Amino acid sequence: MHLLAAKPGVLSDGSEAVDLGQTPGDIVFFSAADTELACLAQAQAALPVGAPSLRLANLLFLGHNLSVDKYVEDILQHARLVVVRLLGGAHYWPYGIEQVSDCCSRNGIALAVLPGDDQPDPELTALSTLDPPTLHRLWQYCVQGGPANARNLLLYAATLIGRAHEWREPATLLRAGLYWPGLPQPALDDLRRHWPAGRAVVPIVFYRALLQSGDLAVIDALCDALAAAALNALPVYVTSLKEPVAAELLRDLCTRTSPAVVLNATAFALSQPAATRSETPFDEADCPVLQVVFASGTEETWRAGSNGLNARDIAMHVALPEVDGRILSRAVAFKAEARRDPLTQCPIVGYRPLPDRVAFVAALAAAWARLRATTPAGRRIAVILANYPNRDGRIGNGVGLDTPAGTVEVLRALRQAGYCVDTAPTDSAALMRLLLSGRTNKTLLRAAGEGRVGVGELLALADYRAFFASLPQRVQAQVRERWGDPERDPLFAHGAFHLPAHRLGNVVIAIQPARGYNIDPAATYHSPDLVPPHGYLAFYAWLRRSFDAHAVIHMGKHGNLEWLPGKALALSEECWPEAALGALPHLYPFIVNDPGEGAQAKRRSAAVIVDHLTPPLTRAESYGPLRDLEQLVDE
Repeated sequence: MHLLAAKPGVLSDGSEAVDLGQTPGDIVFFSAADTELACLAQAQAALPVGAPSLRLANLLFLGHNLSVDKYVEDILQHARLVVVRLLGGAHYWPYGIEQVSDCCSRNGIALAVLPGDDQPDPELTALSTLDPPTLHRLWQYCVQGGPANARNLLLYAATLIGRAHEWREPATLLRAGLYWPGLPQPALDDLRRHWPAGRAVVPIVFYRALLQSGDLAVIDALCDALAAAALNALPVYVTSLKEPVAAELLRDLCTRTSPAVVLNATAFALSQPAATRSETPFDEADCPVLQVVFASGTEETWRAGSNGLNARDIAMHVALPEVDGRILSRAVAFKAEARRDPLTQCPIVGYRPLPDRVAFVAALAAAWARLRATTPAGRRIAVILANYPNRDGRIGNGVGLDTPAGTVEVLRALRQAGYCVDTAPTDSAALMRLLLSGRTNKTLLRAAGEGRVGVGELLALADYRAFFASLPQRVQAQVRERWGDPERDPLFAHGAFHLPAHRLGNVVIAIQPARGYNIDPAATYHSPDLVPPHGYLAFYAWLRRSFDAHAVIHMGKHGNLEWLPGKALALSEECWPEAALGALPHLYPFIVNDPGEGAQAKRRSAAVIVDHLTPPLTRAESYGPLRDLEQLVDE
């Protein structure tokens, strides 16, 4: 039989015997929950000098009988107190609990076998050697969780082995409540004292288990990022959105704080697919709900791959939340590679926030909050029409949608709602004349500086260079390698980019630029590796910086933004949809019978999909020469 050394960051499935590589300690604590082990390791590090030594053992490493025998012989028989947390009863770890119980009995070691959940288990109590009140106290420390309870559990355990320390009874952790760094069980008024006046409120909804484990670095990072974006964070922990206590608390907080946007980090959905939508606790707020992902994979895997998330995370944190209408933002934290804690000699796993992903989510929340706070008359909206292939006759070619007519109706509706829309086209023909009066993608068939300049918006070369310099270095290098200098771009002439955009007051009507020039547009429209040229980036740079759009509407299936290179979802700063669009509120009318490509648009560009029905069908009948021929046949 071979015995392997346990490797940090790798969990055993029990098929191989492993050696945890520990030395004996005064107290041994077994658990299968890495969050619980991480919280206890954190608490041990904060204990005063002279505290009993602690060894933490993950049950997932001890599935093989030889692993158990080795640990009992080398570590357990030297301990003075053993605590075992078992989820699923004694049958979850039958050989292990048998050997642990026998060792403790033979060596006179105090043993507490506790349920891994909040339900009592008489069978586990019978296996213990401590009295019921002591067992109950130890169990409640674990059930309630949190750094304070973990600290007092260890202090109480020290007292049980004759190392008296001052300890406190287990503190009840609410099923749902507010969180603020450094404040124990704060109330809303406590948070208000930390909020600058006049800022929009953004709840951060996360699982209570993070509070129980003390794994709160990502929540603290989100709070800091929202503050930097001039927003007031409202962190709320819950066991589940389906639990009545949590739902009622969220409804009350939404009523009392009127959130501008919600960041939700819980998984699953309240509604069921293909069923009537269920009420959610966020309905009272009547605001966008951004789905924030705490991924179960590692940052290294995410960076190296193109999928963005693993299948389990996609199901739990993306697909199901979409049923409730949430808007996917970004993955802001990943499970950190296990580190070996020197005090407890145990591999510790926890969430590690990614600062740039946290900052992006805060920027997206701030953009939605700005849109909400701006009156309709002050909102600047960009309406972008697709153009595939890149011919003038295919401008505004949304599938199943009369895009020019639909755009005219959108402009009319915006004006009626109080938006500033000047000299808007009154029909489809007028709209097309306006678009054809300036640069179009047909320009890309010509060399730089040739062809009509016409009317439209300009972006000076200096302004473009400033925007381009703000992009990640890898993104800049890819554009230079594929397309050369910006002056070579067909949209560039006379010191500026001439953009296919037309301003109508606070609304812009534009043609989405092509993904390149001197290429086959049909073959490259969906290319996974073709980076866009300078003119494409200049177009979105103008929307974001010069026009300073509050929101962007891509009219109809489908544009090319969501097909740019990068991850399938959970984008990085080097993914092209993010490099171009940035953190802008995005709305996307899309035909209802293509959920696959609609999901692509939704997930890669944080879009709110507005489904429209397929067009009604009627008999086409014969026409032209065919009609004449049909008449002759009938005669």
